[in-house]
Amino acid sequence: MALSYVWCAFFIIGFLAALAQWLILGDASIFKKIVDGTFESARFAVMDIALPLTGAMTLWMGILAIGEKAGAIDFVAKIIAPFFSRIFPGVPKDHPATGLMVMNYSANFLGLDNAATPIGLKAMASLQTLNPNKEEATDAQLMFLVLNTAGMTLIPVSVMAQRAILGAKDPSDIFIPTLIATFAGTLVALIAVALKQRIRLTDPVVLGWIVGLTAFVLAVIWYFTTFLTKPEIQFVSNLVGNVLILSVIVGFIGGALHKRANVYEVFINGAKEGFQTTVMIIPFLVGMLVAIGVLRNSGVLDMVVGFAAWLLGVVGINAEFAPSLPTAIMKSVSGSGARAMAIEVMKTHGVDSFLGRLVSILQGTSDTTFYIIALYFGSVGITKTRYAVTYGLFADFAAVVASIWVAYLFFGG
Repeated sequence: MALSYVWCAFFIIGFLAALAQWLILGDASIFKKIVDGTFESARFAVMDIALPLTGAMTLWMGILAIGEKAGAIDFVAKIIAPFFSRIFPGVPKDHPATGLMVMNYSANFLGLDNAATPIGLKAMASLQTLNPNKEEATDAQLMFLVLNTAGMTLIPVSVMAQRAILGAKDPSDIFIPTLIATFAGTLVALIAVALKQRIRLTDPVVLGWIVGLTAFVLAVIWYFTTFLTKPEIQFVSNLVGNVLILSVIVGFIGGALHKRANVYEVFINGAKEGFQTTVMIIPFLVGMLVAIGVLRNSGVLDMVVGFAAWLLGVVGINAEFAPSLPTAIMKSVSGSGARAMAIEVMKTHGVDSFLGRLVSILQGTSDTTFYIIALYFGSVGITKTRYAVTYGLFADFAAVVASIWVAYLFFGG
């Protein structure tokens, strides 16, 4: 019901905000702006998201089918099973969902969005096979989804590319701050959901993995800052990501051939599933993106930011970061909207300004919570999302706080 309440609230709040602007400010055009926005959001959901996603889904569901036939998914599941059996206690050891979740997180970590989404949807479908109540999310599905909304990424390649287009002197100078912020958001998400589900974080295996992952992130930071020049960071990240993704494809094919599978037939059968999944999620995408469009076009987000800046000034807190709040808020509801807001801030205040760098960090720290919920749960028909919205937004909030902190730490303000 939580997602239903949120969805209804977007429309009601948007309408009340428009009504206030008409009655108080005399702006009657606001209603047309909102209505036009609903049609544009519906078109965007189908033409700019669902249709492009169809190609990626068709390809990667086919590739994953080959990987399953090759035994690669089971192999990955066995490696990670000790850790995942503790944070996903409802998932049996060596279950295919474990390998798929690991591959999804790995693809997200490397910034391979086109691969991560189909793999994630496949993982959610695999978790759904363990769900006794097909309309309500299980604890395992909630943990998987919230960690996805945290969206930990090693290197924000697209953000650095956008900074380069806008003329940044050093497009990669936000790499380390972004890695710190996104790791903080993900760690908070993991701990919060674990506490909610009463998962024992002091378990030696869980603690060992958390410490190990932290050490790995610190090692990556040390390597990039010690051995690579700033221009080399983006090149290396692109190279590593592309080599790994091609290696996965070739490895899957090689493994399937070794098992004497009809590889092409396996691919086609898997690809059909990808197409069917994409068609199923279109209503969920349209519904959520139209509601988000109403909220955005009504001007509510601008009102929230203005009030926040005023409140921070009243209590004596440095409110220099306030113009970045629209990007921070929009990041949870619309990736393209957040990107547009971030670009606007960089153009207005300067790409190398404190605000320009802050919105760049915000862009690379978390994923779009409401989009992820609509996409992943919609793909398996889950309508009772329990605390997914609350904890997803909490992870986003942690990432925002961490982003503001590291921005002040690295770039002043």
